[in-house]
Amino acid sequence: MKELIDTTSAKIATEFVRARKRAGSPAMGMVMTLMIVVDEDESEAAMESAQAASHEHPARVLGVILGDARGSSQVNAQVGTGDGWTGETALIRLKGEVVRHAASVVLPLLLPDSPVAVWWPTSAPEDPAGDLLGSLAQRRITDSASATKGRSKALGVQCSSYVKGNTDLAWTRLTPWRALLAAALDQHHLKVTSASVTAERISPSADLLAAWLTDRLKVTVTRSVSQGPGITEVVLETAEGPIRISRTDGKLATYASPGRPDRPIALKRRTLPELLGEELRRLDEDDVYAAVTRRLHKMKS
Repeated sequence: MKELIDTTSAKIATEFVRARKRAGSPAMGMVMTLMIVVDEDESEAAMESAQAASHEHPARVLGVILGDARGSSQVNAQVGTGDGWTGETALIRLKGEVVRHAASVVLPLLLPDSPVAVWWPTSAPEDPAGDLLGSLAQRRITDSASATKGRSKALGVQCSSYVKGNTDLAWTRLTPWRALLAAALDQHHLKVTSASVTAERISPSADLLAAWLTDRLKVTVTRSVSQGPGITEVVLETAEGPIRISRTDGKLATYASPGRPDRPIALKRRTLPELLGEELRRLDEDDVYAAVTRRLHKMKS
């Protein structure tokens, strides 16, 4: 990694070219630009997650650390390629007045004619699409479960400001749960009369799952509290008995349904790189998530 002190966008771009030549790969087949807007304390872990996700999605990864906006402007960067990355990477630290104009630093570094995604690993802006950096991207990824402030309200804020292109990793975590529940109803052609979701007290994923079940099944969904980890049980009540998926250890679930023996099902909590990789596979509109955000916003209003 090349360290650039008190640098500019042009110098960072030049270093990208030099790094490609040193690596012997003038054209690296990168498919997108991924911006990561992160605090200094979380930057190392976030870049490691992006590095793992880049094996599936070769990208130019721009980590952006917004420092103190007071004082004179300074841009420092670590730029490189290789060393476990499938594309290019730059960790850019902004200080002073330039913090208020971060988009002007990042914009010249976006890959031309390629999608742009931005990810806030912890606390995200209340309106990601209206954010100066968020407005540069077609895909805006937040994570309400990792919010450092106002975690109990973070998901509600994101739902209220939802626009096309927004998504939240709290929703991504539900993919295996939604697949299992949909498969259960395909196997049992029964009318669901009510449902319940049990999870940790603050669980954005559980709130989204309850809203999804409400929206899809048009039934009352009860939200109950457990010690976790994450979602521990979902029950769909039917006239012939409950369809129940219980997962108390975050790894293995028990699937129970009317007239059939209980059976174990792998339902491991996925890692951050796996979640990020899933979101980067889908850059089009998620109509189901859009409907669920509207439903949840209405439920919380």
